[in-house]
Amino acid sequence: MTPKSLFKLSSAVLAASLVLTACGGNNGNSGSPSSAPSGSPAGSASADNKPNPVTISIAYATGDPATKQAIETTIDAFTQAHPHITIKNISETTSDSYLDWLKTKDAVGEFPDLVEMRDTKVFADAGKLAELPAELHDLFTFLPEYQGKIYNAPLTGNAPNGIMYSKKAYADAGVTELPKTYDEFIAIQEKLLASGISPIVAGGKDLFHMGFWVNYFLINNVYKDDPDWNSKRTAQTASFTDASMVQAITDYKELFTKYVDKGWLSTADNQTASMLVTGKAAQLYSGPWMFGQITEADPSFEYGFYALPNRDGSIVVNGLPTLAGWALSAEAAKDPNKVEAVKEFVKFFFDPAQYSPYLATVNGIPTTKAEASYETNEQMKEVLRLMADSSIPKSMMINQWFGDNAIPPQFRNWFYKLLQELVVGNGDVTDYMKQSDTEYDNNVKANQQ
Repeated sequence: MTPKSLFKLSSAVLAASLVLTACGGNNGNSGSPSSAPSGSPAGSASADNKPNPVTISIAYATGDPATKQAIETTIDAFTQAHPHITIKNISETTSDSYLDWLKTKDAVGEFPDLVEMRDTKVFADAGKLAELPAELHDLFTFLPEYQGKIYNAPLTGNAPNGIMYSKKAYADAGVTELPKTYDEFIAIQEKLLASGISPIVAGGKDLFHMGFWVNYFLINNVYKDDPDWNSKRTAQTASFTDASMVQAITDYKELFTKYVDKGWLSTADNQTASMLVTGKAAQLYSGPWMFGQITEADPSFEYGFYALPNRDGSIVVNGLPTLAGWALSAEAAKDPNKVEAVKEFVKFFFDPAQYSPYLATVNGIPTTKAEASYETNEQMKEVLRLMADSSIPKSMMINQWFGDNAIPPQFRNWFYKLLQELVVGNGDVTDYMKQSDTEYDNNVKANQQ
């Protein structure tokens, strides 16, 4: 499926599913779970019809505390309902990127049976993943394919990032209305600086956090006009020195140099909510999973959320379905008992009785056909409105594209680190973009060998 057709399809699917979700009301506990204890157990049954014990290992990214808590709560509920299934949670909080951590687990023979997969192409190409069992497909409104195969059960929809701003900080700086263009947003940053507050907090200590701002500029300068730019770069018919890319990175450098809190490189992602609510910074650019962290840090904190417009006033947000979600390992697929246990867990996870509370915790966008609704706050209602509005184009981050538009998997982290160095060293954007071309081409060649 080409990116252009994907834009149209995702808008229709999301609009249909999100209109129901945005109605609010936590109906999640009504109805019976699709994998209630009375259902078919995992594992073959013994002579007395009791299912045989089975153990599966599971791993997921632990960078976001709310998501970690929500998944662990679901695991605990599942094991109580399925006492014959033992889940060995091998997830770890580590300073490594999640991709690198999974590669290490694979290298030492500890690749999980069920894994939250964010780099499907890498592990599918390496033969580490099995196709998602066909009986699970009907749970979801949309399942992206890789080379004609379905590997992922998407935990949530791809959520748009936006500006979370302190209403008090805006008022103190004399900001009376939200920006209608990117230039108006920059004017607000000047007002915030003049008021004596750091305009923006960023969690640069965690490399993945860099992707939020970097991809705002890539989406609004590059992908909005050419969603196939990645494939052209791979074919060497596009370059990081292209005017649109240079403009994107120039804007990024200017923002981080002038308006981002000076301690950004040593600030962890999980510190950003605290800096926002304590008044050390006025704004945070991130996704709706941060809403819960902000409320937990200070339930009385008053903040708003909006999608950041482009220079021409248009709005484009990341929000296309991605090649990510729960995936079954190829090794576990050889064991019928493990396959049944994984299927039971996936059905349990996405049943509204569990999935609705999970979505409420992470402020997630549902991916299931069954309605999984939950009460939403002011900020989440705006997220859902953005996603349901078919007139707002949806895009992806640089590393989320798949098929012909997939980038070399090792390039993303290298690129983000390079852009950190660009700001810290006050480098020349064009020179750094030439380095990016060289590294990208070297990565493509290395992966072809």
